[in-house]
Amino acid sequence: MNKVKEHFHGSDLEKVEKVFGIKKEDITSFGANVNPLGISPMLRANLSAHIDAITSYPDREYTDLRNAISIYTNAPLSSIMVGNGSTELIGLFIQIQNPKKALILSPTYSEYEREISLSGGSCLYHYLKEENQFHIDIDALLADITAEIDLLIICNPNNPTSTIIPRQEMEQIVKHCQKTDTFVLIDETYIEFSPDMEAVTSIPLTKHYPNMVILRGISKFFAAPGLRLGYSICSNEALYDRMKEIKNPWTINSLAGVAGEIMFSDHDYIHHSKAFTHTERAYCQEQLDAMDHVRYYDSYGNFILVKILKEGLTSSDLFIHCIKKGLMIRDCSDFAGLDETFVRFCFMSHEKNVALMDAFREVLS
Repeated sequence: MNKVKEHFHGSDLEKVEKVFGIKKEDITSFGANVNPLGISPMLRANLSAHIDAITSYPDREYTDLRNAISIYTNAPLSSIMVGNGSTELIGLFIQIQNPKKALILSPTYSEYEREISLSGGSCLYHYLKEENQFHIDIDALLADITAEIDLLIICNPNNPTSTIIPRQEMEQIVKHCQKTDTFVLIDETYIEFSPDMEAVTSIPLTKHYPNMVILRGISKFFAAPGLRLGYSICSNEALYDRMKEIKNPWTINSLAGVAGEIMFSDHDYIHHSKAFTHTERAYCQEQLDAMDHVRYYDSYGNFILVKILKEGLTSSDLFIHCIKKGLMIRDCSDFAGLDETFVRFCFMSHEKNVALMDAFREVLS
């Protein structure tokens, strides 16, 4: 098979169109990790009725939106801050904390490293081990968290491994970090897809530990990346006040604020999205189990990490095989800690998942 040197992210449809000559409208992106059910039906039905909201400035405090998030997360209103995507909040937080040394649980999303580098800090990495199925070894991690580490960054569930740290173990980590004066940033972007979200989310810990902040957004689970809406939860009043002080006003437009209020209250959509993910996860795992030259790792998100075991077949080869059928997976060889035998894909409609598993079977069975 022909090799492709460039790595394509799930949103790089225009690039893929140019390189492979496939119209982007004919490509199904299994790499974007976005809920395939699309936006909330309640949002679709009601947002247009609020069009006049754009004639006024948003409430500086975004009180109604934060109230909706408070009800949705069961977190105190006073601990919630909203931003123009979680990216804005990551940047704000790192600007204030100004960590000289950060420890990042890897392999993971690269934006953390970029923000820390921009602030003049350096990054160290604690790699999840393939021999442990990419599950955390608590003792090994705690040994790496010393007084030199100003900030620990954890994505939970983690991207791209789709593994989790249960709240009980997360509390051990946060407690240890109190002793080393290390702040903990937990990114829960994919938490709603987790089969047992209530046992995984660290939001209840924020009431007891001021050395942690949780970030979430609506791009993935609520399938609305274009709205650019994220939020943080933190009980550290000094940090919250400082973030509020330097944060630009009105970074969320009026319609995005209203959209958030509607989405967080669409309980039928939330329940259906979780049930759909559970069903399609089980289907894909069952299909992979029947293939000879592949291994997958426990999935707690809406995506799954797969290792190619067929000699001579690389992640780039599998990517090309699939993209020629209009199916775009994620070649994971550019993630630190992974190599050219790893790919990731998210769960799409059942029809598309069947097509992808058929494409896998053609080269992996």
